[in-house]
Amino acid sequence: MDIPSDQRPTLSIALCTYNGATYLREQWTSILAQEWLPDEVIISDDGSTDGTPALLRELAETAPFRVTILTNDSPLGYNGNFGKAIAACTSELIFLCDQDDAWLPHKTRTLATYLLAHPNQDVVFGNAIVADSTLTPTKEHFWDVVRFGAADQHEWLAGGAMHVLLNGNRVMGCAMAFRQSFRARALPIPANVPGGYAYDGWLALVAAATNQIGFVAELLQLYRTHPTQQIGVRPPESATPVRFLDRFNRDRTLKLAPFRSQQACWQTLLSMLTQRVGSQAAGLAQLQHRLNHITMRATLANSRVARLLPVTRHLLAGYYHRYADADANRLAPYVAAAGDLLE
Repeated sequence: MDIPSDQRPTLSIALCTYNGATYLREQWTSILAQEWLPDEVIISDDGSTDGTPALLRELAETAPFRVTILTNDSPLGYNGNFGKAIAACTSELIFLCDQDDAWLPHKTRTLATYLLAHPNQDVVFGNAIVADSTLTPTKEHFWDVVRFGAADQHEWLAGGAMHVLLNGNRVMGCAMAFRQSFRARALPIPANVPGGYAYDGWLALVAAATNQIGFVAELLQLYRTHPTQQIGVRPPESATPVRFLDRFNRDRTLKLAPFRSQQACWQTLLSMLTQRVGSQAAGLAQLQHRLNHITMRATLANSRVARLLPVTRHLLAGYYHRYADADANRLAPYVAAAGDLLE
């Protein structure tokens, strides 16, 4: 899609920094190399003490676009910092930017072109090459790490973005672009989003609630990993396994505790998203169905006989299969149902 320069949308980059002097210059160089340069870069620094503010002023002096540097007297954290930067952007399209990556030259053009070609979509994201601390590419891609494979992509395109996201965030903020009009629903970003989602997960969930988030299956940047990054691709901590025989001897409250915790999480998230997009948003039905299933599991009676009907109904309806872990084997739904019946 070849778009004349005078017909391109205006572009803002919301760049958040915090003690990023070590890597910031490489990221800035990659912004300067974009095929579609931004019209402005809004920088929000969260109280850096390593020389980042001075470096930002140096870089801004020779930039071929407007640069606004905001500073926080008291740290806001990554959610608040990105919220502040996003709120200050004035262009039609907004790109989020980390301080330590490197964008490939076609990134802004690719994401902006997608949004121009898909007026019914408010948000788009792409893939990235995972790199080490020296920005040397590894063999991994970001979507592989977060398990956004062919099956999830197919479901996403079929309208199941919310279901995919509730299995874990697949969208990193630094690979995301969205319309300025989207901000009214997304901001302010909550300080604590249920389910452990950060600012990018929140933005993705808000867009998924109305089925207005798409993706571009292209590698658009190098995603640097290093020990000091605030959010990365570290694997989740493994839960303590429960021995098979212990399952039949432990207190029922221990069995039900994780389900009740998930029930509270999804209920709170549903309430928060409903406030932003309204109760009739199409994507919220997927969250409500998941909440209904976990509520059933969290409120099962002590009597095994009384559990038989609700567990069987949900098994036959496919809920145990739909909400099983993506990496679980084919027996996992039946094992979960049997556990609900017998434990």
